[in-house]
Amino acid sequence: MSRAWLGVVSRSHVIRGVAGGFAQVCHGKAGPLRQIRKNDIFIYYSPTVEMNGPSLRAFTAIGTVQDEDIFEYDMGNGFVPFRRRVRYAAANEVPLEALRHHLDLCAAPNWGMALRRGLIPLTTNDMHRIAQEMQADMSEMRNEW
Repeated sequence: MSRAWLGVVSRSHVIRGVAGGFAQVCHGKAGPLRQIRKNDIFIYYSPTVEMNGPSLRAFTAIGTVQDEDIFEYDMGNGFVPFRRRVRYAAANEVPLEALRHHLDLCAAPNWGMALRRGLIPLTTNDMHRIAQEMQADMSEMRNEW
């Protein structure tokens, strides 16, 4: 069965990932990406517009993981992060505040601390609620939901 994941990165990094059809989390580490499987749903949450930039706090992209491959990509200057291929759906950006009170993710005290891990699992309820609020075109995304 497919699972859902929340990757936490700035919007500027999300834009690069959507344009390139990939997901990259935790400063390019491979370990977190090994938890993800083909057909899993991947949602990006952006706390900021850019790294160390202005606050955003919004869900910024949603897609489906395309295969089991984790691959390296040379970005230059010695930075070679690991990535996963993701097919992103057409979707709208949605502020966290618009659905915060309806998410399992936000139910625990200090829930924001979990976001610091950079990649966290989502419940089925949260995945569906976020996708619905984003008005994501899930028809293009093959999965077992």
